[in-house]
Amino acid sequence: MSAPSPHEVTQLLEDWSNGDKAALDKLTPLVYDELRRLAHHYISRERPNHTLQTTALVNEAYLRLVNQRDVHWQNRAHFFGVSAQVMRHILVDHARGHARRKRGGDFQQICLDEAMLMMPERAAEILALDEALNNLERYDARKSRIVELRYFGGLNVEETAEVLKLSPVTIRREWNAAKAWLYKAVTSDG
Repeated sequence: MSAPSPHEVTQLLEDWSNGDKAALDKLTPLVYDELRRLAHHYISRERPNHTLQTTALVNEAYLRLVNQRDVHWQNRAHFFGVSAQVMRHILVDHARGHARRKRGGDFQQICLDEAMLMMPERAAEILALDEALNNLERYDARKSRIVELRYFGGLNVEETAEVLKLSPVTIRREWNAAKAWLYKAVTSDG
């Protein structure tokens, strides 16, 4: 099966936004596969062969995305840009939940997918990155958005450029500057 064209996905998103329920049925396998690819890219930075992690992240992101009622999807890039934000929020929420449980509060039953998604060291890293990313956003919102799309959304340079309507050269330059800024923010003692 060949990959759908960006135009085909955009048209289905527009049709679905305009109330065509059949468009969602056609769209689901197309965007779900792409979300899975993005989540796998992100999760691949972790320990290899954890397909449950990818599945948990994709399922939660997909459910949040398709249940949004007030969004008019402009195009494929818009959808996957929002997907990156959703994945970031899911990971941060899980990290916060893990930190709360580690302190002994809020015991709750979680599924195996969620347990495998959030290892203790990963939770601390995501929370530190989220705090630094929020600080970066106050300093330079565009660099923060680039990090969000690349790190949490798993988008490559060209995809990030498409979402932000910038050149790949600008994305590379700002990605490198943002990584340096975040490294300093996360590793500094103060």
